[in-house]
Parts: sequence; C-alpha cells; structure tokens
Amino acid sequence: MPEDLLGKIKDKYAELGENPKPYIEGLLHSKPITYWDYVEVDTLLSLQKPKTHFKDESVFIMYHQVTELVLKMMIHEAQQLVFETNVSLEVFKDKIKRLTRYTDMLITSFSVMKDGMNYDDYNQFRLSLTPASGFQSAQFRFLEIYCTPLINLIPKDKRNFLPDNPVVTDYFKLIYWRAAGYDPHTESKSLTLSLFEDKYLKTFIALAEETKGKTLFEKYLSYHTNDEELIKLLKDFDHAYNVKWPMTHLNTAKHYLDKKGENKDATGGSEWKKYLHPKHQGRLFFPNLWEENSILKHDTLV
Repeated sequence: MPEDLLGKIKDKYAELGENPKPYIEGLLHSKPITYWDYVEVDTLLSLQKPKTHFKDESVFIMYHQVTELVLKMMIHEAQQLVFETNVSLEVFKDKIKRLTRYTDMLITSFSVMKDGMNYDDYNQFRLSLTPASGFQSAQFRFLEIYCTPLINLIPKDKRNFLPDNPVVTDYFKLIYWRAAGYDPHTESKSLTLSLFEDKYLKTFIALAEETKGKTLFEKYLSYHTNDEELIKLLKDFDHAYNVKWPMTHLNTAKHYLDKKGENKDATGGSEWKKYLHPKHQGRLFFPNLWEENSILKHDTLV
C-alpha cells in the first residue's frame, strides 16, 4: 500500500479520535462484496406475496413495488433540495431534471399495468385487495409535501373554508386526496381513508411543519430569477407529475374498470373517474407559472 494512501487512512481515523490499527486489520477478515448482497437481491425477490392463485397478481405487486422505489428516488432528490442550504441554481436544475426523468419512468411503466395483465384475471384478483388502494401510497403524499406549500394541494373551491389563520391540521382537513374517501354531508370516512389517516396523518403533519418555507416551490422563489431554462424545467416536472401521470393512471383504470361500460368500483371505494382526473384534483406544484391554471383546463384533458 502506498505510504501516502496509508497516511490518509490513518489521518481519517485520527480525525474521528479513533485508533486506525483495528480498522486496517479488520480489512484482513472482511469478505469481498457481491452484487446480490449489496443490492439485497434475495430479500427483494422474496417480497411478492400474492393473495390469490392468479399468475398476473405477481405482476401487479411487482409493478407497484417498482413504483414505490421510483417514488423513493424522487423523495431522495427532493429532500436534498429542501433541507440542504446554499444549493446552487445549477444543482437545483439538475435535481428537477432528475425528478422529471423519474416521473417519465412512472408514466411509461403504466404499460405494464395496461397491457401486461389478463383482463379477466385482474378483475377477479383485485376483489381480494379491498379496501387496499393505491390511494394509500404514503410516499406519493410525502413527495407532494416536499414539492409545494399545502395551500396548493387544496382545491380552489375549498380554500374559502380555511380559517383566517390556518394551522397545518386545518389544511389536511381540506387537502384534495381526502375527497376520495370523505363525505362532507355525513362527515363519514371510508375504511380506506380511515386506515390511511390512522397510520400516516401524524407523520404528514409533522413533515409539513418541518418543510414549511422550504418546499421546492419556495426554494425556486428564493433564487429571485426569471431564468427561462429553470422555468421550463419546473413546468415540465409539474405537467408530467400532475397531469400526464394522473391521466395515464385514469386511462389505465378505464381499461380495466370501464372497458365494457360496466363502471366497476375502485377497491378503495372512490368515484375513480372523477377523483383520478387532474381537473378534479386541481394539484399544481408551481401554480404561479401557469396563467389561470390553464394546464388543468386544457381541452386535451379528456
């Protein structure tokens, strides 16, 4: 081992207040790292546990697990922008590009759902999943909280119900995704929503408090720039995540739930045709970049 390299190793542990000798000797006994151990392949491949005998249920499970991994990558990028200080404009742009790239993966991967499962089998095994629903993806909600202030996750026609000085909990009573399981007339919640809020609502509230003033939207504003490239990148991400992906999801649901005009119920019990549509969700991360929210009113959103 070159003396300079050995010296750097010794310096590293000296800075930690540690004796470098046992660390160096430990290398004599460590095993070579392998791909399967590093990636935890055996664990990963053991995580598919179908509830029925239908073969395509495994495809359905793996597709959603891949989706959750992509969402985790997106959260990994967003956290760096939200919590790190003095992020340069170039780094910010690069991270937004990554977020759009990952969203494109989510969009294109929906073909696995739409064209990769037997129609009749899917409509049988999905019944065993009730009341579970993709609506219950907590990472989807975490990412929204990292991206934009809570006010942008409340439909415009509901914002007048906020008190004059709202606290975080007030926003979560009106947040767009609650409409999938809450009936304001009876003040009742679906089991899908109840289970979801019981498990995650406190965590959502804590994260919203932690990210207040630090979201991607607010980080963008802090640059005080009209950089055309940045604006385009933000709009590309906003459009991909909040319009193209939901529309792909909606069209896939139509393929399985309404292909023959049967209008089947979603496993979570929501009015899926209405709820999944971007116009109904009204969700934008960077609304100031869209004149009169035209992105959600465009005639192509059908």
